[in-house]
Amino acid sequence: MSGYSLLEGMRILEVAQLAPASVGGHLADLGAEVIKIESGPLGDPVRIGGSRAIGDQDGPSFMHLRWNRGKKSVALDLRSPEGAQAFLDLARTCDAVVEGMRSGYLDWLGVGYDQLREVNPKIVFCTVSGMGSDGPYSRLGTGGPVFDAYAGLRDVRTPEEPPTDGIAGSTTAPIAMYALGAYGAMGLLAAVHRADRTGRGCKLEVAGIDVAASWMPDLVDAELNKDRSIHRPTWLPDGRLPDWPRLEAYRTKDDEAVLFGSHVDKFWRNFCMAVDRPDLLEIDLAGTDPEAPARADRVYRELREIFLQRTRDEWVALFLAHDIAGGPVNSVRDMIADPHFAGRANTYRVEYEGVGELEFVVSPVRVQDEKFAPSLPPELGADTAEVLRKVLTRSVSDHSGAMGPISRG
Repeated sequence: MSGYSLLEGMRILEVAQLAPASVGGHLADLGAEVIKIESGPLGDPVRIGGSRAIGDQDGPSFMHLRWNRGKKSVALDLRSPEGAQAFLDLARTCDAVVEGMRSGYLDWLGVGYDQLREVNPKIVFCTVSGMGSDGPYSRLGTGGPVFDAYAGLRDVRTPEEPPTDGIAGSTTAPIAMYALGAYGAMGLLAAVHRADRTGRGCKLEVAGIDVAASWMPDLVDAELNKDRSIHRPTWLPDGRLPDWPRLEAYRTKDDEAVLFGSHVDKFWRNFCMAVDRPDLLEIDLAGTDPEAPARADRVYRELREIFLQRTRDEWVALFLAHDIAGGPVNSVRDMIADPHFAGRANTYRVEYEGVGELEFVVSPVRVQDEKFAPSLPPELGADTAEVLRKVLTRSVSDHSGAMGPISRG
């Protein structure tokens, strides 16, 4: 059972592993029937990825439980003629195919876009990879952190001594690795919408490096047009706003932190009055004259002392009471305990056999009058017989030859 009902009636055929499986994951969350093709004894390696497992040491990972929830699993050997034919027969009934391996993988197997559109002219083919299908790095094996490092998004450390925390040179989570699923789902849905209108499918490509490169226009686009743009005089030469202390993080009395977000004059005035510091309003934080950095430094030091006078929760309460922009700086554990997180019904529960009730984060998309409650990811090949019997347009007898080379893990 998928999450919502928005895409009810849409059928997606997925051949994807690891992060690219999140494309189908987003679609399943929204209600599409996603048929995941898997092979080999393990299927999608993300099933056992990550440092923590559910149930026992070989139990599923949390990435698998997120990205493959609500899908169906069909174990099929695409390298065999019978398996390839069964795949094409499945595609005849589908709106789209997601290829989430190295670009060109299904072409290599003889069931790529050209073969798919022969059996289904309306098919949308979305290939998701790390480096894309062209360019000198197209055959380079990559992983999530590489996308961000390629695009200058990842602050990578190279210490002399072995690092004791983080992965791939950083403690920050990869951006493009998690974002590519949303971009893939968005492009696929737009293409399916056009195909329904015109009867014409198409081929899409989403690459992790392209997602990373497009993520921050103020960095990449600004650099591309460095000689065709000018410095905005209302900003400081170092690229910051002259009132940057009004949009900064500060330590609190309980050794936690808040992010102060009162760049807008209304919020700044409300803050100064609430903490009985109207004198701060008299300091010019709009000018960019040579003394502007010194004035900003002075305000920062003043605010640093002010924020040390209350706890994080007390500051959030004051922000709410006086209409001041800002919010708490949380760890993941803090966020889960935050009353706002609980107040927005951010989790759902599902029973896991042999373990008990598990709790997971819901989709960030909310649908009025619908409850998000997808089923757990399927066991490898759990839906093979049902899908081949009910989804394929041919009878079971027509597929008797295809059942032999099916990979059953």
